[in-house]
Amino acid sequence: MRHIARKRFGQHFLADDGIIDRIVSAIDPRPGQALVEIGPGLGALTGPLRERCEHLTVIELDRDLAHRLRRDAGLTVIEADVLRVDFSALAATAGQPLRVVGNLPYNISTPILFHLLAHATHVQDQHFMLQKEVVDRMAAEPGHKDFGRLTVMLQWRYRIESVLDVPPEAFDPPPKVDSAVVRMVPLPPAAGVDAQRLGQLVTVAFSQRRKLLRHTLGRWIEAQGLATGFDLQRRAEEVPVAEYLDLARLTPR
Repeated sequence: MRHIARKRFGQHFLADDGIIDRIVSAIDPRPGQALVEIGPGLGALTGPLRERCEHLTVIELDRDLAHRLRRDAGLTVIEADVLRVDFSALAATAGQPLRVVGNLPYNISTPILFHLLAHATHVQDQHFMLQKEVVDRMAAEPGHKDFGRLTVMLQWRYRIESVLDVPPEAFDPPPKVDSAVVRMVPLPPAAGVDAQRLGQLVTVAFSQRRKLLRHTLGRWIEAQGLATGFDLQRRAEEVPVAEYLDLARLTPR
């Protein structure tokens, strides 16, 4: 029986064998590695990954698809909302860092990325299919129009690389946007940086991104009682990630 894509789950099933081969080659899974696939759907990536890594853990919210996936003895199926999955616990059970992959539902891709951010120390790498616009924002350089809050909050913990563009016709049903595959390799935690504090100041900085930072971040710095030579005569997208980290390390006078 053919499974009909469910709009409420943001389902678009990958159906281009050439694209699938290129994605699996980019991931390069090996036997014995702890691979976790988010949203396996009809198994377009699952099968080729399984052939190369022997065993795979999959996270699937759709009950019918999870039932179908359980027929494969080489899969451990977690039927759950990915935003409720403890990836650190999965890594502890596996006894090694995770390699996380998936064609993420575009309607909740950013919440998934931020959920995984908290588990970055337990991850070897991540390969995701996302809306191309999101990947461009993730990988943007300072000074580019795509450089924003998402860029800073991911680049401080990951080395990010766009590895493959994917057209809509590679999916069934085709999405209304172009897609891309991104590679995310966790970086060592930045010493002295509190993620919550960094998130707060970055949110303030990009709250009015067309204005100079003296109108937004300048007020935050003053309210925090920080002594800094941080250049506020710039817009938020002009500030390198390292400078945001340096600001987050400062403590009140």
